[in-house]
Amino acid sequence: MSSLKLSRLRRLTASAGTALLTGVLLTAPAATSTAAAAPAVYEPTWASVDRHPAAPEWFQDAKFGIYWHWGAFATPEYGTEWYPRTMYLPGSPENNHHKSVYGDPSVWQYHNFIDGARDKAGNWVQFAPKLKSQGGDFDPNEWAQLVADSGARFAGPVAEHHDGFSMWDSQVNEWNSVARGPKLDLVRLFADAIRAKNLKFLVTLHHLYNFTGYYDHVPAQSTTTLKKLYGQLGNAQEQQLWYDKLKEVVDKYQPDMIWQDGGLYLVDEAKRLNFLSYYYNQANAWGKEVVAAYKDGFNTNGEVYDYERGGPADIRNPYWLTDDAVSNPSWSYTPAITYYSSAALVHSLIDRVSKNGNMLLNISPRADGSIPQAQKDLLTAIGTYLRRNGEAVYSTRAWTAYGEGPTKMGGGSFVEPRAGTAQDIRYTRSKDNTVLYATVLGWPGSTLNLASLAGGRMDLSNLSKTELIGSTAGTSIDLPSRTQDSTGLHIGMPSQPYSALAYVVKLTFSGPMKPPASTSGPLRNENAGKCLDVANASQANGTQGQLWDCNGQPNQQWTLTSAKELRVYGNKCLDASGQGTADGTQTVIWDCNGQSNQKWNLNADGTITGVQSGKCLDANGADTANGTKVILWSCHGGNNQKWTRT
Repeated sequence: MSSLKLSRLRRLTASAGTALLTGVLLTAPAATSTAAAAPAVYEPTWASVDRHPAAPEWFQDAKFGIYWHWGAFATPEYGTEWYPRTMYLPGSPENNHHKSVYGDPSVWQYHNFIDGARDKAGNWVQFAPKLKSQGGDFDPNEWAQLVADSGARFAGPVAEHHDGFSMWDSQVNEWNSVARGPKLDLVRLFADAIRAKNLKFLVTLHHLYNFTGYYDHVPAQSTTTLKKLYGQLGNAQEQQLWYDKLKEVVDKYQPDMIWQDGGLYLVDEAKRLNFLSYYYNQANAWGKEVVAAYKDGFNTNGEVYDYERGGPADIRNPYWLTDDAVSNPSWSYTPAITYYSSAALVHSLIDRVSKNGNMLLNISPRADGSIPQAQKDLLTAIGTYLRRNGEAVYSTRAWTAYGEGPTKMGGGSFVEPRAGTAQDIRYTRSKDNTVLYATVLGWPGSTLNLASLAGGRMDLSNLSKTELIGSTAGTSIDLPSRTQDSTGLHIGMPSQPYSALAYVVKLTFSGPMKPPASTSGPLRNENAGKCLDVANASQANGTQGQLWDCNGQPNQQWTLTSAKELRVYGNKCLDASGQGTADGTQTVIWDCNGQSNQKWNLNADGTITGVQSGKCLDANGADTANGTKVILWSCHGGNNQKWTRT
């Protein structure tokens, strides 16, 4: 993973449903349905693995994870984690550096960093970190403690990067950290240390690219073992090795989560399905729920989609993940590494949680196993925030609106973390819907204004308590002064009681939060995050209903009347065209006439069903683009048939 991936062309994969252009994600894949009840035995078919619950409750509760790019590729501490590839590219900075320090890469090859060799100055060079107990700088228990103190709830290593060096005791790959280099089972050491802190254990695997282009400038190797390291065995053997490595990690370490890098569509579909079904069946045998995260090659029915260094601009269903880093552009340590601010990282975490996602954050240890102090300081700052305000993060769920304010975050992959302002609010709620958290990304001054809680948008009749979470966990400051009007809820704030990266106002309700007293407003599709819209803002009979970016305009303001009409413009009704009841029937607007094809039920599960047809309002084909037609379709529980009043 690195910014170099932006130049890598990826193809469209039907099973993932992604749209990619020169490696840049344009839109996340859409789910066609939610996972049904998990089967006792998974078969290697999409119909079977799609029944796997993609994001189990532990994952949705955890919110924040840590992993690390650390391995033989980090040994030169130059360029990026892609050094094993770029050292072979003529004229690249890494190539010039390599020739200057080590020698020509055709002679002083990458595997010397694993097996050990002397550089041109006579220094011994090898990825061979020593444990502190043996006089070195590497202590996996210290790493695990740092992770726990950061507030992360799941963590683990890059088990293998593109370079082909396995960080575990592998029987299928002789290029591993027990047979060579450090002579340590690094994945085992990390698994034991992480689990000792009662955290979930993850591994990430990036080994697909090892044989699909990473080493395309490496000269042909003379032995089978060197061909294995440099991805030169041939496609059939390489694909089998890809699967065998995954199976070995599953069997040896029972990870709670396996994250894989992009390009999986290049693996035979049968092998992808064999992996998923094997992992899920093993998890059934272990008696635990697991997560398989991906960028392409799988789908959101049974797996969790990952945005690299980014996230959506609005609430996104189904549940998602981003992998980001404390630095850019390198994911591994170099002396020139620079870091994001603690505010940018904390605010990005808050933003992603408010939009129904998790954040997996990468750190970059040094080759000797030490972690730079600047990275420790960043994790400490995140942990300090979460110890105080964790109740507004952990075990929460996205609310109706993710937030408000001038700072826009997300919008796809490769969107850098940024700090918000005192005008930026992000919302989360308790799982029982009795507490709403408003997190302010700066001190708001004497009055906090929450526009999303304006009269007509939020019924506050059962709001029982408003308080500011205090300077230490479990403490709070009562905020008794509050008024609601058409512009928002206005809460009187005290003099700033402490300094923090963000502040949480907790609104507690006596029972579940109530929907707005008014039945008017936009209807947002849960899958697309876009609103039910009248095309071209037309008021003509027969104008189609469609999805469009939510904008608050009159052609997106729908009123549910006592007669079960969905009215727009005051006198036009949402209409099943031609009295149609078949799947695919178009919705249009028409003069309200009292006919049953203009009557709708807004259901507790978020679906909207036609009284005449009994079928659901559906975003056609689970598409998410502006202009997607809204049609009737047999109800199946998918998020493209669920709507939220905003």
